[in-house]
Amino acid sequence: MRVLVTRPENQGAELCSLIEKMGGIALHQPLIDIQDNVQLVVDDTLLQRSDIIIAVSQYAVYAFQRILIHQQLSLPSSCIYLGVGQKTAHELSKLSQQNVNYPTVSDSEHLLALPELAEVSGKHVIILRGNGGRELIHEQLCELGADVQYLETYQRRYLPLKPDALTQWRTMGIDTLIVTSGEQLEFLLSQVSGPDLSWLTQQQLLVPSERIATLAMTKGFNNVTNTQGASNSTIFAALQRLEIGLNNDQQK
Repeated sequence: MRVLVTRPENQGAELCSLIEKMGGIALHQPLIDIQDNVQLVVDDTLLQRSDIIIAVSQYAVYAFQRILIHQQLSLPSSCIYLGVGQKTAHELSKLSQQNVNYPTVSDSEHLLALPELAEVSGKHVIILRGNGGRELIHEQLCELGADVQYLETYQRRYLPLKPDALTQWRTMGIDTLIVTSGEQLEFLLSQVSGPDLSWLTQQQLLVPSERIATLAMTKGFNNVTNTQGASNSTIFAALQRLEIGLNNDQQK
């Protein structure tokens, strides 16, 4: 198995290490760079009156923690805290010193199904995120009558591919791609055309949710696996299942 990992920063490097320990070959090709949103000024009144705070990623929590320290702010104790995934919830729990619930499947749809979001009319909700993404959460909570505000705690900067990137991937025999957001998938495909695009869409693609899997199939991918979560452990488990399946096919 030869895997292209597009996760940014330490998460991508960690996943590559797991793949190599499994005996696979991994190439780390981040599609985005993440930086704290130093322009964000948090309204403490808005923060303290919030009823629900939702973190959509670990990056949102890490950046928020640094912003709180810099602006000498504290989090409310009488507030419901939610994370899109287990790791995000764990980091938010450490920051808030509160219990943080999360869905069993790490995506927006399953987060919205949590009981804490069943009755939100008139509630003040803060969503911790980067510059864009997770609009479904905002839209649905607003439709249910909540007052929803974004705090964009970090900024994503897209990283263009080098001119010879596709040649390198093909030479290495990359057969599996890992892309963890719809925005990153769209960005990747926007830089590829012609025979390279045809080759790319023939490879095995792993994505973290059904929504992104559907998007990928509309873009021409035929071999798409929904890992049902974006944590490295969940993605790695999906890779292991694929590897076992490929090995069994070869032995038949």
